[in-house]
Parts: sequence; structure tokens; C-alpha cells
Amino acid sequence: MFIRNESFKIFLRRYPVTSIILAVDILIYVVFFISGRVAPFFAFHAFQYMAGVNTMILQGSWWQLVTPIFLHITFSHILFNAFSIFIFAPALETMLGRTKFMIAFLGTGIISNVAALFLEPPDFSHYGASAAVFGLMGFYLYLVVFRRHMVSQQDRTIIIVMLVISLLSSFAYPNIDIVGHLTGFLSGLLLAPLLFTGSSAH
Repeated sequence: MFIRNESFKIFLRRYPVTSIILAVDILIYVVFFISGRVAPFFAFHAFQYMAGVNTMILQGSWWQLVTPIFLHITFSHILFNAFSIFIFAPALETMLGRTKFMIAFLGTGIISNVAALFLEPPDFSHYGASAAVFGLMGFYLYLVVFRRHMVSQQDRTIIIVMLVISLLSSFAYPNIDIVGHLTGFLSGLLLAPLLFTGSSAH
């Protein structure tokens, strides 16, 4: 389920939504990486436009409920999130189908960003796909608990271990959006039964 040994061409064909998400994430990172060095004024204002800032959202910048999901600035940030998406997204895209998987990924990220409006201070700023990644982990925990026949014993073990490590690491390192991780994870648990209802994978 989590071992990726397809060729690049086959990966694109089998997992088009995952491929698009990864492409957008990497493209935006590259644009900021280059513009930060040759056009810092543009990079600064583009960041202000895309990052999720509670005061800006409440004043009408509603797109900041979505754009932060695709925004990464540091190499370690894009590397961790892109790698997590590369490993965990394909299996869910296969099980849910393209449309439901897109709803799952964007939905968990958006729900987490909405939660930040109520749980974080007005000047709170956030960006990155981490909440959506934790949302995917919420989907997997739902499968482990309620749809065990859809996940092998080996994969169930991997899911539990990765979930525990991910949650613990959220508290172990500074500058981690703990609320974003937890609300993303919980939103995955809430959306999973809705999106797996009527799924062909039973």
C-alpha cells in the first residue's frame, strides 16, 4: 500500500490528483525560492497573499482558507510534506476515487484552517500541507478501526506507528502548528465515514 515502485509515467496515470497536488506544491516552492533571491518584493507580497492570516480571512481574504495548503517556504518543509503526500496519498486516491480524494485532501486542510479562526489569536499566520497530511492519517485510522478488511495487518501496523510518531513529533519540535495537525487529523476522522460511504472498495 505504501511502497512506491511505479515508474514516473505509471505514477502520473494511476494517481493524477496526487500528482497534481505534488506538482503545485513543488512549483510554488520553486517560484518562492527563485523570487526570494531575484525579486524579494514580489516574494514578500505573494507570501502575504497566500499565507493564512486570521485577520485577513475575517476581512474577506477567503482564499486564504485554501492557498496555505500549497504554500511552503523552506526546503525541509516542502520535503517532509511532499514525501508524506507521495507515500500516503496514492492508496487513498485509489480507494476513494479522484473526486472524493480531492475532497478529502482539500476538505481536511480547509476545515483545519477554519478551526484556526476560532482556536488561534487574530494575528495567527499559518501555511503548509501538514494539516491535510494529518487529515489523510485520520482517514487511515478510520480504516484501521472500522474497515479493517481494507487494510492488511502489515499496513495497519505501519499506520499506527507512523501516526504515533507524527503526533509525538508535533509536540517535540518548536514552531509546529500543533492545533493545525490535530484539527486536520480529527477532520479526517470525521470526513472518512462520509466519503467511504458508497465506496466501491468495501
